[in-house]
Amino acid sequence: MPLSDADIEEEQRHFSNVVATFRKYSSYHLAANNRRRKDLFTLPQADQVLLDQLGYKTKLDEVDKAISANEQFLNQIVVDPEIFGGDEEVPEEEDEATVPDSSPLVDTISQISQSSHSHSHSHSSHSHSHSHSHSPSHSHSSRKEYKPTAFDMDKLRSTLKQLVRDWSAEGREERETSYGPMKEALLAHFSDIPEEERRNFRVLVPGSGLGRLAYDVASLGFACQGNEFSHYMLLASFLILNKTERPNMHTIYPYVHSFSNLPDRASLLRAITIPDVEPTLPRGSVFSLVAGDFEEIYGKESDPNEPQAGLWDAIMTCFFIDTAKNIVNYLRVIHKILAPGGVWINLGPLLWHWEDNNTNDPSVELDLVEVKQLARMVGFEIENERTIDATYTTNSRGMLGYTYRTAFWTAKKII
Repeated sequence: MPLSDADIEEEQRHFSNVVATFRKYSSYHLAANNRRRKDLFTLPQADQVLLDQLGYKTKLDEVDKAISANEQFLNQIVVDPEIFGGDEEVPEEEDEATVPDSSPLVDTISQISQSSHSHSHSHSSHSHSHSHSHSPSHSHSSRKEYKPTAFDMDKLRSTLKQLVRDWSAEGREERETSYGPMKEALLAHFSDIPEEERRNFRVLVPGSGLGRLAYDVASLGFACQGNEFSHYMLLASFLILNKTERPNMHTIYPYVHSFSNLPDRASLLRAITIPDVEPTLPRGSVFSLVAGDFEEIYGKESDPNEPQAGLWDAIMTCFFIDTAKNIVNYLRVIHKILAPGGVWINLGPLLWHWEDNNTNDPSVELDLVEVKQLARMVGFEIENERTIDATYTTNSRGMLGYTYRTAFWTAKKII
């Protein structure tokens, strides 16, 4: 469905604000580090001497250098934001592309009927904020420079940590704790399908974030499509998937933004290289990413030219279903678009992202028993249930970490 002029303008404004947040990362965080220096100079001279002997001022200087290094990386992400449409009208969904060779992996990331605000939320190991405040908007005509909010910068910092989770050797253990059982379940469901025929089976990964699970599924030979709403995730994943020429090409410092719960200086300043693999796929692979709201893209009445009902042979939801405002509709959409005999594979907690929101958005929050009962009522037969302890963007060398007792299951669509 075509967007109205107002929708397009609002979407462009939001996208411009996200780009501005990337570009103002350095000034924002250098200022935060300067606050520490100012605080140091308010202390008695004797205290300053002791802290200087500890190397505190040297540590602040090293953090400045790490922030500058992050800035260089983030600037690569937004060096050419027009790849996402810029000031042009948001295009309709494009078909998935067969990968002809090793580059580019994803030619474009389609943007589909996006709502005017972002509802991306991080399952952060450091913060469990449920803030839903929207970034202040400014019209293009005013040309007023956008000033990113603390909420904007929190999203950007979360993106850096997500890069560790999805695309670094450091994040492999955490990643495989979640993605591993899901990939094993997918292979088990299609165990009677020869590997060379997997490309005939379509797998959808909604809430795909930075795209690693979707990429891994495509690497197994399935035709895979990821779906993501957040511009932060989409911009970063485009760089990794399309602009990365070799493993460990980029270096980031994701932990320099907070001095809390750190055992030593190395855990604050350690560098992480990404990606841990060269993000290419074999010739003939089918892989795509689609930008937009899950319910809007896959839940509306089928477009005669792009039907969704019964289209997907597998749907994999990882840390996703609790992003729903209305979990009933989420499950209804998953059931509708899943093919007969298909499988829904789920893993995640129930950190309801819209609970206690300040935007007057509705929110339905169920417990796990109720979610599973609802799934059966919608038309699923749940199997292979178990609890898997999993972390999310945790600093493995920090003094604080949250462990989710995630619910895992596979479910068949009952015809």
